[in-house]
Amino acid sequence: MVRANGITLHTQRLDPPGPAAAGRTGAPTAVLIHGMASDTMASWYFTLAEPLSRAGVPTVLYDLRGHGRSERPATGYALDDFVDDLAALLTGLDVTGPLLLLGNSFGGTIAFGYAARHPGRVVGIVAVESAPPVPEWMRRVRERLARVAARLPRDGAVAEIGARRGRVAAQRAAETQRMLADTSLARDLPASPLPTTEALAAIGCPVLCLYGGDSAVVELAPTVRGLLPQTRVAVLPDQKHTVLIDRPEEVRRLVFAWLAEDCSLDLAQPTTA
Repeated sequence: MVRANGITLHTQRLDPPGPAAAGRTGAPTAVLIHGMASDTMASWYFTLAEPLSRAGVPTVLYDLRGHGRSERPATGYALDDFVDDLAALLTGLDVTGPLLLLGNSFGGTIAFGYAARHPGRVVGIVAVESAPPVPEWMRRVRERLARVAARLPRDGAVAEIGARRGRVAAQRAAETQRMLADTSLARDLPASPLPTTEALAAIGCPVLCLYGGDSAVVELAPTVRGLLPQTRVAVLPDQKHTVLIDRPEEVRRLVFAWLAEDCSLDLAQPTTA
């Protein structure tokens, strides 16, 4: 647990093993940021955290405020709060070098928000099913939160999710219901002040955006490339918003190839577990 920005964040740091660390002095630290509501840092642990660490990249995971095992304050859920948490966490962990930020869903938006404030520190961004904090994306986030907040409290809603998607999905839905009831997340996040277009466009590092071909989020790919022309976009056919969990091997392959080609990081391709 790390105290950061006035709250306690559940954090895990994966340092490369001895052989992988040899010759990796100066490598960026990868920070893996999960998505909103039903997500936790567990979605990154086996999909990319361990492969990156084994390849010699120091890796940090954490649960966002209100999520997983991190502290759940009643208020403070605007985008700036999440970016402030990330900045304070890095200070608390004494991570001072270059950063490689990887974000799933809204975690990618936090990554872009951080890079807009600290463009000189971020050497690469991987955004899975995500977009920078532009008005169209935030409108979708607002509508999604509103639908979830209206649906989950209904009698039988969590049981119905369990019947259709299994016990784990039901547990996550119940936890999301508690979080929305206990916090101002559904009010704070949609009302977030956003970075200026100029601040976002000033992000100069390489960007990789991964989308599911059957997800509505892929519709934002032209907007992202218009704002950040250096963005490389990869679309995984027949996949939806859960592409990170459903297609981890392909996500790993695409990320490691991009790290080599666009970020000049010569890492061994991860082996399939």
